[in-house]
Amino acid sequence: MGPINRATELRGVQATTRRRLPLGKRVFGPLSLLPLVLICVSCNRGAATAQDVPRYLDEIGRNAAFESVSVMPQVAGRITERQFQDGENLKKGQLLFVIDPRPFKAQLDSAQANLAQAKAALELAKIQFARDEELVGTRAISKQDYDTKKNTVDVNEAQVEAAQAAVETAKINLDYCYIHSPIDGRAGARLVDVGNIVQANTTSLLSIQRVDPIYAIFTITERDLPEVQKQMSHDMLKALVRLPGDPENSARPGRVEFLDNAVQNATGTVNLRATVSNPDRHFWPGQFVNVKLVLATQKGAVLVPSQATQISQQGPFVFVIKGDDTAELRPITLGQRQGNDVVITSGVAPGERVVLAGHLLVRPGGKVHVDSGAPAATPGGSKGVGKASSPERGRS
Repeated sequence: MGPINRATELRGVQATTRRRLPLGKRVFGPLSLLPLVLICVSCNRGAATAQDVPRYLDEIGRNAAFESVSVMPQVAGRITERQFQDGENLKKGQLLFVIDPRPFKAQLDSAQANLAQAKAALELAKIQFARDEELVGTRAISKQDYDTKKNTVDVNEAQVEAAQAAVETAKINLDYCYIHSPIDGRAGARLVDVGNIVQANTTSLLSIQRVDPIYAIFTITERDLPEVQKQMSHDMLKALVRLPGDPENSARPGRVEFLDNAVQNATGTVNLRATVSNPDRHFWPGQFVNVKLVLATQKGAVLVPSQATQISQQGPFVFVIKGDDTAELRPITLGQRQGNDVVITSGVAPGERVVLAGHLLVRPGGKVHVDSGAPAATPGGSKGVGKASSPERGRS
């Protein structure tokens, strides 16, 4: 048999197969011999559901440390000790550096000696004044001598106070030799080593940043500002923050506590800041993050899986599966995405079934074979044929 006759025979087999197919499956035409049954539409999770969903703004932000401190010495001297490791998690009050304390200990000893001397002089002046005070009424001493003794007591009291202040200053300078962490945070790389001479309030020793909690700083447009202000006046706004590579459902909640006091002229945006718990150090200062600013909650919103929605020249639509398993093309109005689903603001009612796959083979009014729970068809297999399922959502 020649090639032409063989092709004719194959077409005849194909045509015969089409005649034997049930009426509801004739939409396949020549594709009926393929192992992938495209018209079988999984409906297990293809029912429109009604639930409360957030109304939000999607923004790009950047993380920033909750607290950031540049550690500087408050006295000059030579570094003699370093008591931490680069990158260490520090506790508030933890010893970091020691500046040679011996010169400051000597200053304290000198100040204490001067204080003792001033106190002794004051005691003598008080004794002499008390003796002359008893005689002033008998005219045994002159009024001038009395005033001189009284003035000597006043001067010595002032000298004692000055000496006490010198002692306090010497104690403070001695304490400054022991540099402690002012906050809980993570140490950066040290900027000086043991043996270096540092200057007071000039030489930077170390940077410490607190990363738990952490800030997520982002912007909104001037157009969205009134709505944000309205929501902030009622209650504290919430933001959902995640890294660009994180799953959307792993976003962490944060409290929006700061709204800047001006619109930036160059960009027409306003800065906001959310505080996010970060005990596992998942977020790091300087990272870009995706921020979902939750403005309000939409009650009873209708949701369908995103793959059910299609776009035509007339706008978005879905195929709704009617009770007799026929397809109806339904124009819709799309709302915001909610994970793998999308809000339908008009066109679909809760509980209605929608087509999730095989849209190119579905025709308005045509029969749709619904998968009752079998795995989706794959090339080389013929799974996916079954009776219509309930409107419960499940695995596609």
